[in-house]
Amino acid sequence: MTSKLDRRKKYTRMVLKDSLIELLKEKQISAITVKEICELADINRSTFYAHYADQYDLLDKIEDEIIEDMTGYLNQYHLVKEEDAFHIIEKLIDYFASKHEVCRTLFSEENDTTFQKKVMRFAQEVFQQHWPGSTLTGNDSKYLSTFVISGSIHVIKSWLNNGMDKSTTDMAEVISQLINKGLYGMKEG
Repeated sequence: MTSKLDRRKKYTRMVLKDSLIELLKEKQISAITVKEICELADINRSTFYAHYADQYDLLDKIEDEIIEDMTGYLNQYHLVKEEDAFHIIEKLIDYFASKHEVCRTLFSEENDTTFQKKVMRFAQEVFQQHWPGSTLTGNDSKYLSTFVISGSIHVIKSWLNNGMDKSTTDMAEVISQLINKGLYGMKEG
């Protein structure tokens, strides 16, 4: 009986999350009501409130879940050499590709979500703790990581919005080249 309840809870949460993502493709979170989410999910409002406080709580849980997934994904690898960093960049881009609809929606400029800030904060911690070859300290390290991370996020957003027109390996190469060699070190192609 318990596993049946757990499956039902998982299903309900999945349908509510999917419904909110669909609505976010059309309008901002501030314009979305719990009633709309429930209608699209074919779930009654009392069921919604058994799981989430409001539409903002649901959005927050979706964003946090993605950050947790990325954390678990990154914890499988250790940054030691430049090649390892490339592999991790490629794996993270693979992750974004596997969740491209959700990520593109959450990264959208039209949406008022905190997703980009959460990804920035997450990546900032990873960068400062593990990036190989980063010998800068203090504010210089903070500025460098902000530059690299925000640039990388915008490149990934652009790639998602362009229908993922390059392979994940190609995108990892572009980002890796920009990080390690800068604009002047980029190969034409």
